[in-house]
Amino acid sequence: RLGLLVDKEILARGNRRLGRMLKAAKLKLPAVIEDIDFRRPRGLERQTIIHLGECHWVAEHQVVLVVGPTGVGKTYLACALAHSAIRHNHTALYLRAPRMFDELAIARADGRLSRLMATWARIDVLVIDDFLIRPLSSDQAADLLEVVEDRAQLRATVLTSQLPVAEWHEAIGDPTIADVLL
Repeated sequence: RLGLLVDKEILARGNRRLGRMLKAAKLKLPAVIEDIDFRRPRGLERQTIIHLGECHWVAEHQVVLVVGPTGVGKTYLACALAHSAIRHNHTALYLRAPRMFDELAIARADGRLSRLMATWARIDVLVIDDFLIRPLSSDQAADLLEVVEDRAQLRATVLTSQLPVAEWHEAIGDPTIADVLL
């Protein structure tokens, strides 16, 4: 009986922890890798997605790019990858790029930019959705460089974008920053 009680308590604590981490991640969708439909032709390779679901890319501090037209499930896939990372005991945070840049501008104005950047730098998986949905201003490009530099080789990032990667250089605007980022 004692063993059953201990197992029940461990399971309950794990479920509460998972719930807290999912709430803190602020994922847009309650997506999981297991629910992805591979029958629809969207260019998804089952083995690649299953491999990503194992979260080795998080431990290796890699960047995952999800690029495609509207409606193919980029946000769903990004949220599913973040959810999988949380289930593997990593922290995650979902941000839409336009709101992220607004939040950075507000943080700069009220003097908490360094704290906000430090908080984001500690997150194991940062999901930036709708990346480059519109061209960046010079301040936004500089802020993006700081976010990426704080995470490079230290944390994993997921970017979703409708814009093909070949056009990112132009959309970032500043050629020097674009070269560093890309």
